[in-house]
Amino acid sequence: MSKQVEFIFDVGSPTSYLAYRELPKIASETGATIVWTPVLLGGLLQAIGNAAPTEIPAKRAWFFADVGRWAKKYAVTFQPNPHFPINTLALQRGAIALQGTPHFKAYMEAVFGAMWQTPRNLGDVGTIEQVLREADIDPVDFKARIASPEVKARLKENTDAAIAKGAFGCPTFFVGEEMFFGQDRLSFVREALAAQL
Repeated sequence: MSKQVEFIFDVGSPTSYLAYRELPKIASETGATIVWTPVLLGGLLQAIGNAAPTEIPAKRAWFFADVGRWAKKYAVTFQPNPHFPINTLALQRGAIALQGTPHFKAYMEAVFGAMWQTPRNLGDVGTIEQVLREADIDPVDFKARIASPEVKARLKENTDAAIAKGAFGCPTFFVGEEMFFGQDRLSFVREALAAQL
């Protein structure tokens, strides 16, 4: 069995964005495969009675400053999105719908980029359609895909499964049975993967 790291994420999470930028490097270095697991962070937090750090004003200011420090450390572009928080239900269903297709990589790059690199209002349907067109993804096909009962059910199943495994936020990583929370724990993810034969 090949090395794997499960990446539980929501594109509306700025720390998921940082992990999205850094995790592929770690996977490449350690010969691991990334298992992409889109979840609905809002649903996850609500189900377990947790709250996002950005819901507390003092913590929100610290949080975005800290994300900026980590972005600098990782040498990635990061801009706080003035439209944050954004309802990511359609976007996360999109990640589910496009998994296993040739468009998945382009979709992830486009959406994470439009959320945290060159911030746009991805809570607006017209803006989402424009971002999709720029990534050569058909918005009409996208809309049909995310409306399918199978896609809706799979996002809920992913979220419920993450909760059952102990996840309490995003990003969360699993290497085997070992769980790591937060992009600031990626060094431990690297060590866990490197330790696997």
